[in-house]
Amino acid sequence: MSKRQVNRDEVRLRILEAAEIEFGLKGYNGASLQHIAERANLPKANIVYYFESKLNLYRTVLSRIATIWNDVFDKATIEDDPAVVLEKFIRTKLLQSIERPRSSRIFAMEVIQGAHHLEGFLTDDLQPWFQGRIKVIEGWIEKGKMKAIDPASLIFMIWSTTQHYADFEAQVLKLTDHACLDEVELQRIGDTISQIILTGCGLEPPIKVVKHFPQ
Repeated sequence: MSKRQVNRDEVRLRILEAAEIEFGLKGYNGASLQHIAERANLPKANIVYYFESKLNLYRTVLSRIATIWNDVFDKATIEDDPAVVLEKFIRTKLLQSIERPRSSRIFAMEVIQGAHHLEGFLTDDLQPWFQGRIKVIEGWIEKGKMKAIDPASLIFMIWSTTQHYADFEAQVLKLTDHACLDEVELQRIGDTISQIILTGCGLEPPIKVVKHFPQ
């Protein structure tokens, strides 16, 4: 990769990170390209050059969030061990929600408001991914690797359970009397969610749990 391409990628990433913060704080209507540019310490013209409009930038932020969330499960195949795959998916998704709660809230609010800015992504990108993951789970079921459950409900359950700790962070902290969720708490939460979901699928949680949380 050329130095010029690296610089372009770095600028694009700076814009996306700044936009996520701005949209997270002010929503789509309240955010402006000028404020995003100031947050990224770049000229507004740079944002227009890379993304053309606020709408295109917002849609890119939303699709990037979903892509990062589902990357782990994206690589799973019918030949894989469902217990290992689902365990990793649950723990990685939980960590992402805790580390980047703003991402979860942006996506959740967009969907709650009707997902009008997500229509193209949902139908063109996420739906094919979703159907592909359903086929993998159905393949595991057909091979007798796990119980016969509804694949769509399983995916929704993993999404909603892990994102709860970001979307309802204030409630979680208040009810559990924690200032924040430290590594020990995150491990405990991950253990609990994983055990409930995996055993519900007729799976035995992996004996050796690999921590995905920062040391």
